[in-house]
Amino acid sequence: MTSVTAEARLAPLHRQPLFLRFWSAQAVSVFGDQVSALAIPLTAVLVLHASAFQVGLLTSMAWLPHLLFSLPAGLWIDARPHRRHVMIGADLLRAAALATLPVAWWLGGVTVWQLLAVTFTVGALTVFFDLANASFVVALVRRSQYVEAQGRLSTSRSVSYIAGPSVAGFLVQALGAPVALLADGASFLFSAFALGGTKVEEPPVEKSEHGSLRRLGDAFRHLLGDSLLRASLLCTSTVNFFNFFLLAIFVLYASRTLGLSAGTIGVVLGVGAFGALVGAITAPRIGRRLGIGRAVVIGAILFPAPLALFPLAHGSHVVAGAMLLVGEFLASVGVMIFDVNQNSVLAMSIPDALRSRIVGAYRFVNYGTRPVGALLGGVLGGAIGLRETMWISVAGSSAGVLFLLFSPMPGLREEHLA
Repeated sequence: MTSVTAEARLAPLHRQPLFLRFWSAQAVSVFGDQVSALAIPLTAVLVLHASAFQVGLLTSMAWLPHLLFSLPAGLWIDARPHRRHVMIGADLLRAAALATLPVAWWLGGVTVWQLLAVTFTVGALTVFFDLANASFVVALVRRSQYVEAQGRLSTSRSVSYIAGPSVAGFLVQALGAPVALLADGASFLFSAFALGGTKVEEPPVEKSEHGSLRRLGDAFRHLLGDSLLRASLLCTSTVNFFNFFLLAIFVLYASRTLGLSAGTIGVVLGVGAFGALVGAITAPRIGRRLGIGRAVVIGAILFPAPLALFPLAHGSHVVAGAMLLVGEFLASVGVMIFDVNQNSVLAMSIPDALRSRIVGAYRFVNYGTRPVGALLGGVLGGAIGLRETMWISVAGSSAGVLFLLFSPMPGLREEHLA
């Protein structure tokens, strides 16, 4: 089997063929994800005339698998010698699951229940892909390149945020929301093909005589016992919990309350997401200049605060759309500064032998808050109003930074993690 040689790992990332192949797989896949992120809720809203509760439930189903499967998946993947095979299998199965929606639509039988089932299935497979990916990436690049690698991966993700929603919006208008999902299915097939040739020497399988509960306990003890990891977990979980109030009802709010078309919503999200590209490009530089920990704190403030422009949006379609665009732009800058630097902190802080389990435990709490937040957002949106729910979302998510301020994070620099 081909492996990454010492000489290859010392080369700049743009001269490492295996990293470039992996990067291309990620870039195409996340672009396709942006199509699904808009096409699935629009299928619910435009084709099936879903209620606020049903749209919130749909968003919840996308994240519920992280709550249910992150812990057992982390244990299982830690015992697998070839994480790349797990990733390829997850890609192929996600493509197959998404393909059932346009087929059912063509046959006139697509339902909310099928949307929920496919969303849950894709979410479950994503858990396995992401946890395997966490171990795979650290085998692909050397430690000193973690921040740069995260920046490059986030840059491609940012580009997908720019182009993906706009393309998705027009695909939905031209072909119908269910058919647009074929683009995401094709992206998973490309990812599986590219990963097939990205062979590296993966981290060794952990050998342990302890049972599953003991091994999970070790992961949680390390996660919660480390003041840096604990503060990161509490901050991120708080931000995500409240932010998903807003995400669950955004498409409903933009289309019904503000009267924006699918194409306009796609353009607003796409153009606003230029901020993600700005954030991804500047995040490593900010981390080096101000300190990686301080960059995480800045991102935790800049991410949720600008979203106040969402519930403030009013007036003509042009004015309302512009307010959404500015809020999305600034929040996208913040989330990339936050993600790039925090993901690098996590990558350098977690020991390889526990990596999949700790990442699984982290996601169990962090991602586990998302379906609860999305479901609660849908309930509140129907009970007290969409704008009111968005204000609660902005206030709650902005409070997450408090956990970082009372931790070692603000004074952390990259050399402290070497």
